[in-house]
Amino acid sequence: MGEPLTDETTTRGGGAGSRRVPVRLGERSYEILIGRGLLDAAGEVIESWLNARPYWRGGPRRALIVTDENVAQHAGRLNEVLGRAGWEIRTHVLPSGERTKALEYVEQMYGALAAMKADRRTVVLAVGGGVVGDTAGFAAATYARGLGFVQVPTTLLAQVDSSVGGKVGINLPSGKNLVGAFHQPIGVLIDTETLGTLPEREYRSGLAEVVKYGVILDAAFFEALESSAESLVQRVPAAVVSAIARSCELKAQVVVADEFERTGLRAVLNYGHTFAHAFEALSGYGLLLHGEAVSIGMVYASRLAERLGRIGPDVSERQLVLLRTLGLPTALPPEFPASPEQILEAMRLDKKAVAGRLRFVLPSRLGHVETVSDVPEDLVLGLLRDLHGAR
Repeated sequence: MGEPLTDETTTRGGGAGSRRVPVRLGERSYEILIGRGLLDAAGEVIESWLNARPYWRGGPRRALIVTDENVAQHAGRLNEVLGRAGWEIRTHVLPSGERTKALEYVEQMYGALAAMKADRRTVVLAVGGGVVGDTAGFAAATYARGLGFVQVPTTLLAQVDSSVGGKVGINLPSGKNLVGAFHQPIGVLIDTETLGTLPEREYRSGLAEVVKYGVILDAAFFEALESSAESLVQRVPAAVVSAIARSCELKAQVVVADEFERTGLRAVLNYGHTFAHAFEALSGYGLLLHGEAVSIGMVYASRLAERLGRIGPDVSERQLVLLRTLGLPTALPPEFPASPEQILEAMRLDKKAVAGRLRFVLPSRLGHVETVSDVPEDLVLGLLRDLHGAR
């Protein structure tokens, strides 16, 4: 087992105790700041980020805070902090849930920005989970041909995944994330105290993405997660901060190497997602949370890698044990409504498929994955039938 996750220097506020992760993208570079109590330091932190960029240096500060009904208290806290620092603030509250990632809600944000006479120095502050970050980020990317925005993610899933990397977008009736942009934030402010309002199931769902980083990029991190699983389940602050920081570091490495998804490297972040997206779509985006679907999808992907002779069963077993210890599902529930044949058909529509031919991100060992094309469909269907029957 690896060394457990610890962060003895973590303290409240934005000082030396916080963890800083740089995302080095030339003139689009920014930092991710992670720690406890950072919302109370948001005024000085965001001010420092703006002053580091000539365009925003000096002058009055104006912002539209975008949040949703579930986390409006965190947005209210940020409003108070920035108000005391002299900011002019408006707040726009979205309904919660995936349905908010739609053009009608982006148009509402455009209206809010127009009503406050926003100019290109106005900043959009996204306070919430991935839906808020994606939708507010897309509005920021497109209003007045691009406003600055800051991510303030309040769910574990958003803190380790969607808030990092600059992918923003919305859904269409015909599919998820079909309209979007690459629009890097000015910075990402992660206050781990916001996780205190996160329901247990949502918190554990986010841990699936944390495990994913260990499998795809860092075997030592995976071992540290095995040693610290109980601390993560109990939300021990030092372990949580350390897990988030390492996850952000790993994602930042991939984003820097393939910011616009042109080399294929960024595809490794989709480990387990070919299966997971099919599970979500076929169950109507209600039976499984995203992280739960990813957890099951990683098990399926690892078992597929076994059948292709890429790994031994020990790699899958270690993932199974860790995911179960973290309280995550590793098999589809009995009430899952689709057959193996329907799952296979849904996977043909995955964005990683090419001309309907399946491609998977599969491990060759812990800490390393590769994109594998032309996996025989009869092999995939056989796996689906075997795992479906074993539920």
